[in-house]
Amino acid sequence: MGATAGAVWGRAEQQDFRSRVRGTLLGAAVGDALGAPVDGLTLEGIREAHGAEGLVDLAFGHGRRGSVTHLTQLTLFSLDGLIRAQVRRDTGAWHPPTDLHRAYRRWAATQSDWGPDERRKDDGWLAREEWLYARRDPARACLIGFGDDIMGTLDALKNPGELGPEAAARSAPFGLLVGWEPQLVMQLAVECAAQTHGHPTAYLAAGAYAVIVHALARGESLDGAVQRALAILAARPGQQPVADALQYALGAVRQGMPTPGRVEELAGDGTAEGLLAVAVYCALVGDDIRHGLCLAVNQGGPSGVAGALTGGLLGALHGETALPPAWLAELEGRPTMLALADDFAMEMTQGPALHGPAGSAPGWLTRYPRA
Repeated sequence: MGATAGAVWGRAEQQDFRSRVRGTLLGAAVGDALGAPVDGLTLEGIREAHGAEGLVDLAFGHGRRGSVTHLTQLTLFSLDGLIRAQVRRDTGAWHPPTDLHRAYRRWAATQSDWGPDERRKDDGWLAREEWLYARRDPARACLIGFGDDIMGTLDALKNPGELGPEAAARSAPFGLLVGWEPQLVMQLAVECAAQTHGHPTAYLAAGAYAVIVHALARGESLDGAVQRALAILAARPGQQPVADALQYALGAVRQGMPTPGRVEELAGDGTAEGLLAVAVYCALVGDDIRHGLCLAVNQGGPSGVAGALTGGLLGALHGETALPPAWLAELEGRPTMLALADDFAMEMTQGPALHGPAGSAPGWLTRYPRA
């Protein structure tokens, strides 16, 4: 799997890209933190707990406001794996799905170990962040998929009946590979999603989501980004449910004022294509990021996933400075996210200055070992 030559990065382009990377990662995390405390509640239950308008602010979950779940944890390891893939390319090894699987296995260790294991010299810095060693409602499919060294592939799927949206929710980072062609972005996202979610609807929803983020990160409109995803999906076997869901989301925009009922209708049974539709719809009709996120989570489906997917789109579209600052101030792990986002942006725009045939920065290889 190859990539196209990257763009020529001027200072303004680098700063815009970094803002979109930060926005994508922080937006997804804020959406996760907002929605997760009401996961499993009906709309009536949300209103009983939080008032007639439903949830309009961060609520307590896992002992504090602003806590994130496994959705954000895995998104962080997606970014880590993508950086490691670029660094390992110097060795002549180039198979990003394998590097992502290794990253996700490092996440799996955080779900069973008490804390970082200093003996594992090849872990890199992210796996040594102690706050990540917390079990935050991980989806069973993720624990099974990453529970051993055998990597699921499109020819040997893990959990072939799994329709859930969790793989899509960790796929925004693939869309930040702005130097890649969108078809390759979809392929990588699909292959990595199939490591845990082997049903075509689930892994194609992840691929479509990555392509939408990719177009937004390149400066396209959200409507145009969805049309691009639909065009690339068209050639994929099993794509009809995902394409139908995206078309349904676009059509719903023209059906009057947004309501929780319409969001629940889009969400359907809470499977991957329905939550993708919710994210697209809420990002399109939201008056601002806060409104779009609140619209996404105030429904009886998987509110955390809906918030994470919507936040990733809005962050990629508008950049970090459009995110609600009061929510960012309470967001668990924000320093880690900012450091990782900036490292990713630096790798993608200035990688040859960090590692390569002419020499490598030792500090970078300590953070992102080639092994």
